[in-house]
Amino acid sequence: MYKHGLVELEVVLAVADKQSFRAAAVELDMSTTGVSNALRGLEARLGERLFHRTTRSVALTDAGRRFVEQIRPAVANINAAMASLQEHKPVPTGTLRINSSLGAALMVFQPLVRQFLSRYPGMTLEIATQEKRVDIVADGFDAGLRLSSDVPGDMIRVAITDSVPIAVVASPDFLATHATPARLEDLQALPCIRARYPGGMAAPWEFSENDRPIIVEVQGSLILDAPLMMLEAARNGLGLAQLPRWYVENDIRKGRLIEVLAQWAKPLPGLSLYYAGHRHIPAGLRALIDLIHEQRRADL
Repeated sequence: MYKHGLVELEVVLAVADKQSFRAAAVELDMSTTGVSNALRGLEARLGERLFHRTTRSVALTDAGRRFVEQIRPAVANINAAMASLQEHKPVPTGTLRINSSLGAALMVFQPLVRQFLSRYPGMTLEIATQEKRVDIVADGFDAGLRLSSDVPGDMIRVAITDSVPIAVVASPDFLATHATPARLEDLQALPCIRARYPGGMAAPWEFSENDRPIIVEVQGSLILDAPLMMLEAARNGLGLAQLPRWYVENDIRKGRLIEVLAQWAKPLPGLSLYYAGHRHIPAGLRALIDLIHEQRRADL
């Protein structure tokens, strides 16, 4: 006989409380698909529908309401017992392996690393950077870090930033010998430092006007695959560059670079930590996720 798992029962309670599959998924650190599959599987084995579902709402059936009333105290007692054990567990130790792009690692992990390692001195944090996205499970990583839009749909996401501001910049020497662009159309006549992403063509530049996206196919004889190289090229007057603002903020402040076309700047999607599954999360990864949530709350 199949034994119903605690996770399935927690899914039922979360969906009942939130009246939303998406909100329940966020609370449980699961994907929306995972929540839906767990609930569908439980209903199939029980032979009873627990929720009425429409495209706009989720509500308990009469059978679901009785089921929730019966399981809620039991699940609360089990979680209390588990929490009691957790209080007596030692701090996390071991190695936490993260795969990330270099830019994301520099932008996000730099402020977190010091606090994480200070709080958990028994942990070793290994960050492997590469621009091409990898299969973190097959390659033995505990988690990955990418733009939220690039996270595979079957992974659990933990949002770190809501968006990533970008800027178009050039050196004072470059602008002294070239016309400063005042409109997006002006880019066509200026040398731009272009980016080539793994396995792709040179990327166009993206802007926005009144929430309307604008794509500009810029020209330039220099194509690079690393933001740090693009930053150095811009500093040396080799062209205009479009980069995450995190890279250029200090240079703009010190006058080494000048921002142009700021009114059309379009931020990139936010960054997310992601990992596979919701069971048996390594203690070190759980500690990092908790630290991210803690810092997000502090920034509100």
